[in-house]
Amino acid sequence: MPDSTRSFMSALPADVRITEVGPRDGLQNEKELVQTTDKIRFVELLAEAGFPEIEVTSFVNPRWVPQLADAAEVLAAVPRRGGLIRSALVPNGKGLERALLAGVDKIAVFTAASEAFSQRNTNATIEESLVRVREVVGGAKAAGLPVRGYVSCVVACPYAGPIEPAQVRTIVDRLLGIGVDEIDLGETIGVAAPADIERLYDGLQGVLAPEASTLHLHDTRGGGLACAFRAMQIGVRSFDASCGGLGGCPFAPGAAGNLATEDLLHLCHRSGIRTGIDREKLLAAGRYMAAALGRRLPGRSFAADATGASASSATTCAGS
Repeated sequence: MPDSTRSFMSALPADVRITEVGPRDGLQNEKELVQTTDKIRFVELLAEAGFPEIEVTSFVNPRWVPQLADAAEVLAAVPRRGGLIRSALVPNGKGLERALLAGVDKIAVFTAASEAFSQRNTNATIEESLVRVREVVGGAKAAGLPVRGYVSCVVACPYAGPIEPAQVRTIVDRLLGIGVDEIDLGETIGVAAPADIERLYDGLQGVLAPEASTLHLHDTRGGGLACAFRAMQIGVRSFDASCGGLGGCPFAPGAAGNLATEDLLHLCHRSGIRTGIDREKLLAAGRYMAAALGRRLPGRSFAADATGASASSATTCAGS
């Protein structure tokens, strides 16, 4: 192996942690209501694939996201198995009460680096959203639960355009001060290039190290994998992804689906990076949901699998 290639590959991590967000972030944008039984089976199949964490649902007001009105039923039906963390998005104190009654393992709260997006997404200013976050974090800590904090629009906003890293830094610093355990940086509309990821983490130096963060990428313009690869080189070791590339944000016009979990898995496994995820079981979960939705999923690996193009990599991917 040439020295230059060896040096390039040595910058990559040995392991990457992937949180599956398809059941929540993936399904919340579906126009037709998905049957509760199908959601439960989808999560069960994903759990069988070996994810360390699945974001199962959101306890948002059903008036805002009717698709997730069955949050308590879905979460309560998914058993704890093999150390699986069943997390849920919680917008406020009332949502936290519902999540705790349903037996949630981990809480996710959210705000944004864009004032315009915060007001469209939560009907609140950033400052008002942080007041809600503080309430939820306090309740979660009292219940002994860890808290993930999402920051939306860390690169660009559909309403305000490009976002300066300094703005993201301010929000991250505030969340850490409130007591959030994990920062999840959301590239909400899928416009980033690798250089944007570099710029983002450069701006977070001294507040949030890459290895202490989770990166949540969308793939609207096909740059999700390139951004994930550059993030790994920078030091990021934790990513969100959505089975089949399901998703998109109902409050972010033009934002297509999340980075497809199978595509991220393919990148990791072909690069010698362990994930602990069984690729064939993940694809089975995606096929189940595609049938439930009555359409093909947008993830590239599904198209490749249908033509047999991915068969050659199956032995190196499964269960690694």
